[in-house]
Amino acid sequence: MSHDKLIQDASVPVSEQTTRQSALYDRVSEQTASMIIREYSTSFGLAARLLGKDVRQDVENIYGLVRLADEIVDGVAAYAGINEKEIRRLLDELEAETEAAMLRGYSTNLVVHAFALTARRTGIPVELTRPFFESMRVDITRVTHTPESFDLYVYGSAEVVGLMCLRAFLRGVPVTAEQDARFVHGARKLGAAFQKVNFLRDLSADVDALGRSYFPGINIATFTEDDKMRLVADIDADLAVSAAIVPELPRTSRKAVALAQNLFAELNRRIERTPASELKHTRVSVPTIVKARLALAALMGKTS
Repeated sequence: MSHDKLIQDASVPVSEQTTRQSALYDRVSEQTASMIIREYSTSFGLAARLLGKDVRQDVENIYGLVRLADEIVDGVAAYAGINEKEIRRLLDELEAETEAAMLRGYSTNLVVHAFALTARRTGIPVELTRPFFESMRVDITRVTHTPESFDLYVYGSAEVVGLMCLRAFLRGVPVTAEQDARFVHGARKLGAAFQKVNFLRDLSADVDALGRSYFPGINIATFTEDDKMRLVADIDADLAVSAAIVPELPRTSRKAVALAQNLFAELNRRIERTPASELKHTRVSVPTIVKARLALAALMGKTS
């Protein structure tokens, strides 16, 4: 039996104590999700600070679940020596717990609980979470991709995350069917651009450390300047589509998305300027001072 002061506070009617305890649990779970984005990602963490308060919490809750799943596949689970079969079981259990929490509104896992709160108030369906977990499963075993499997992987690992965030951006905002279609297309392209940029800057690490080659037909041993420029151009095309919708987003999310857009456009430009031979053993990044300049541009409503 809990002896928490909140439960024992005689000034609080018994009928209200359960509600207050539930609110405390919700708050702690969301604080946990918020801590994850701050600790794991300087770029997304910086962009998230420009979101409206309620929208920011939902985006941080989404990021928390995404990172938790990624750590099972690529992070601490593997470093702990857990075998492939057990990693798959852990990922399956996380998906099952996520779906159950989306239905009942509660999980013993604080990160899953936070995500479920967001899913229920923004209308995120299992049609978005299931492709995400399927892409995470692909990471457990697949080492190369065909064009078809690559498109499916990018959709599940990144585009659906953009679509989840879009649900948070548009909560309570009336949009026409035409606007919704444009937002969906732009969110998918932005998610795809983020993922492809990350693949390109982590080209060597993915092959050497994880044994994966994400881009179809790309051989790290023979990676050429033409290969690099083709991938850079593909990312630029995705970013051009996503940039077009930024001015149409609600004010609570517009500046944050503009900053994310600017950050990854800058990263892609730096990759473009890095020789292919160097890219094979160098991880390109955006310096902090440049991030600050891009944040200022986003605050002024400018996108790259």
